[in-house]
Amino acid sequence: MKKKAFETFIYSVVGVLVLLAVLIAFNAVTGTVKKRVDLTKEKAYTLSSGTKAILSKLDTPVKVRFYYSQSHGGDSVPMGLKTYAQNVEDLLSEYKQIAKGKLIIEKFDPQPDSDAEDSARLDGVEGQMLPDGEKFYLGLSVSMLDAKEALPFLTPERERLLEYDLSRAISRVVTPEKPVVGVMSPLPVFGAPANPMMARMGQQQQGQDPWIFISELKNDYTVKQVEMTADKIDDNVKVLVVIHPKDISDTAQFAIDQFIMRGGKLIAFLDATSLVDKNGSNPMMQLPGGGSSLDKLFKAWGIQFENTKVAADLNYKMQLMGRNGQPTDAPAFLSIPKEGINGDDVATSEIDNVWLPFCGVFSGTPVSGLKETILLKTTKDSALVDGVMASLSEDSVLKDFKPSGTEYALAIRLNGKFKTAFPNGKPEDKKDDKKEDKTAPALKSADSLKETKDENAVVLFGDADFIYDQFAVRQTQTIFGRSLEAMNGNLSMAQNLVEKLAGASELIDVRSRATMSRPFTRIREMDARAQKAFQSKIKGLEDSLQETQTKLNELQRGKENNGQRFIMSPEQQAELDKFKKKQVEVNRQLKLEKKQLAREKEGLQNRLKWKTSSACQLSL
Repeated sequence: MKKKAFETFIYSVVGVLVLLAVLIAFNAVTGTVKKRVDLTKEKAYTLSSGTKAILSKLDTPVKVRFYYSQSHGGDSVPMGLKTYAQNVEDLLSEYKQIAKGKLIIEKFDPQPDSDAEDSARLDGVEGQMLPDGEKFYLGLSVSMLDAKEALPFLTPERERLLEYDLSRAISRVVTPEKPVVGVMSPLPVFGAPANPMMARMGQQQQGQDPWIFISELKNDYTVKQVEMTADKIDDNVKVLVVIHPKDISDTAQFAIDQFIMRGGKLIAFLDATSLVDKNGSNPMMQLPGGGSSLDKLFKAWGIQFENTKVAADLNYKMQLMGRNGQPTDAPAFLSIPKEGINGDDVATSEIDNVWLPFCGVFSGTPVSGLKETILLKTTKDSALVDGVMASLSEDSVLKDFKPSGTEYALAIRLNGKFKTAFPNGKPEDKKDDKKEDKTAPALKSADSLKETKDENAVVLFGDADFIYDQFAVRQTQTIFGRSLEAMNGNLSMAQNLVEKLAGASELIDVRSRATMSRPFTRIREMDARAQKAFQSKIKGLEDSLQETQTKLNELQRGKENNGQRFIMSPEQQAELDKFKKKQVEVNRQLKLEKKQLAREKEGLQNRLKWKTSSACQLSL
């Protein structure tokens, strides 16, 4: 018996030792393998594929100089700013790990009148003045050889775009040349000279200035005008902006097609009812211009565009001045709030509002190999209406309006590998047959590109008017010249898209990051339910207390008459005493109900804490 017990003991000891040896061996093996796992719902700590591609292509070291006033211990620094600074450091660590030695990160803590503060100024990093009078630095500079980019101050309001801003800065120092942006449009977007006929008639007339959108593009890019009759887009054009391509020829569409096939990026602002493109010789009786499309290209991509009907939305309607001088609702003149704007795309995530006057819609299913992303959309309380009628009379839209229950796509992005819309090569425009030079060699089918080598991107808008000055900015003349004020996010969004597509192709895949603020929505919902359960009782008691107080005041006022003391009857005195007792009782009940509500909330928090701690223990 003793022998059996001894053997059992030996086996138990051996089993424990074996288990211990296995654990030691497991820790030794896994300790050498470092694997980072992002368990956040929005993958907030996972870098986009575009960022990884940019970092993996670095062949020359890039230096990031991070300036953060970490030693500033004053209470004037908001806690949210300190937390955000830590998030920036975490992101930089992720970048450094992916870059594998090609990204050098230097950290500085600028103090007043220090070398680090001087270095920050030289690098273009700006300090923000705090209530205690000291400057707080949170910014960085990115440099490679002689090229340098600065992010002067990293504000938490742009947390969603932090990865994009940093990746763009790295991309710019790697490729510092200004990208070339081509602009094709039948409208006078580059400005127009004064009408000489009007001058002969003795009427003073100034030439038309370029659209502000074009002027802004010229500040950041080399902008090249592309004629509507072009049969080829220059090789150095990286992004082609097409604005209201009304009556575009097949030859020009072929040029755009081949531009996309070779890797060029397209942003097309189409229109169903253009207010800028007026028809009619009488300026007082002009009608909106007709629609525009890229029909040959859309057919190849599986996309349809309504170029005669526009979207009307009762939730996103604008209020305009009617013909009678009174404000009137215009459901076809859309004011798109954040709810209708894609919050995950870096070009649109920071846009709060977009105005779209009489916007066409996109439908259809992209062909195999292409993926559609909706950038702007209506609500389900919308419908398609005739564009010309909607622009002439808002009442006609409201009169027969019937919501379709459909969320219409107003702007989309297509990503993927595009196939040519012209498999047989360059088309022949019938109207140009007589002018065609018969001696010129025709572009054969074998000479044209059939498919993009890599994935590409195309952005399409159902409206072109929204980037025109009148619908985007408010202009005022001052003694210092013309002053511009943005009325909405129209131009910002258009410029963001050009910037995104004009950068490194990998930037297209850099998503808008999730914010690190994680509100306890479940707790808020449960707290709201508890609040609602007690609210009716509390409100009833408060109403009763108010009524009692009112009656008490009336009785008290009755005790004085013209400044003389008024002798109350025993019945009146008893009534006064009763109301005073009721006031005390109602106050007591009100306090009890509020205490019960507080206990309910506290119990809810305790239960959640217990569940959370239990889950953590079980996971360990």
